[in-house]
Amino acid sequence: MKALEKNQTWTLETIPRGKKTIGCRWVFTIKHNADGSIERYKARLVVKGYTQTYGIDYEETFAPVAKLNTVRVLLSLAVNLDWPLHQFDVKNAFLHGELTKEVYMDIPPGYNTTQTGTVCKSRKALYGLKQSPRAWFGRFTMAMKNNGFKQCNSDHTMFLKHWKGKVTTLIIYVDDMIITGNDKQEISQLQDYLATEFEMKDLDCKPADTPIVQNHHLGEYLDQVPTNKERYQRKLLTELGYKPTSTMNLFCDNKAAIAIAQNPVQHDRTKHVEVDRHFIKQKLEAKVFQFPFVKSEDQLADILTKAISSKAFHNSLDQLGIGDIYAPT
Repeated sequence: MKALEKNQTWTLETIPRGKKTIGCRWVFTIKHNADGSIERYKARLVVKGYTQTYGIDYEETFAPVAKLNTVRVLLSLAVNLDWPLHQFDVKNAFLHGELTKEVYMDIPPGYNTTQTGTVCKSRKALYGLKQSPRAWFGRFTMAMKNNGFKQCNSDHTMFLKHWKGKVTTLIIYVDDMIITGNDKQEISQLQDYLATEFEMKDLDCKPADTPIVQNHHLGEYLDQVPTNKERYQRKLLTELGYKPTSTMNLFCDNKAAIAIAQNPVQHDRTKHVEVDRHFIKQKLEAKVFQFPFVKSEDQLADILTKAISSKAFHNSLDQLGIGDIYAPT
């Protein structure tokens, strides 16, 4: 409740004739540490957004979400170029979003007021409102642009700032963000700036023993629109200032897949392969990338794309030259 009052989330007013209020309720959760112990108790006021009416209570609701491939590219650059990594969380992120439509809400349970016959007129976005994600992202985007950052065309959740041959980048997923780059002074300035705009929590990037649980079914959704990942990644690297200049190696541990990609003749056994996948042949001919064969046990990409055993995980780390900076010496 203190956070809501501090942020001036609403004002108490008499509801105008013809308007209706939206209900709300408290949601209580327990946050646990990695070892199962209780970290803290959390209470969040949630609006019953399912009662909102499109065109009256809200309009646009879409807010972009960070692409996993973008995160992988950034992590790869950070590892290979020895960039620092900083992870932050914005506390009560949605409360920073500005509303463009009038929203009236019932008095929250437990909220004491001496003003009878009044309701809450929301000034800021609240959890549960359909327009809250868009309102929060719009507020964050405005703050980043005011600080001299440019929104990336390849991924609108990534923000870039080039200065004197150096680059600083930030990517945000709802209220979690990663900051990296080779300009330490700009990174420090960005952290200070964000701390004045929002209430930030430093999550501190620490390694996990095995980041993906085995036997979990991970992959693309059946209705997900296919994308040209190679083209997207090259465009992303260009925006970051690291335009690829040579043929890209896509190490593959499946000889049949390599043969199908390189063979211009279609066979009956490959009729099930979608037509839009065959752009690979054109890229091979243009020497944009090539398919070197690699044994399954040496396929380093598995550490980023699937669940593997702890032994294979650490073997891959050794081959990639990645060490645990928190390991006892």
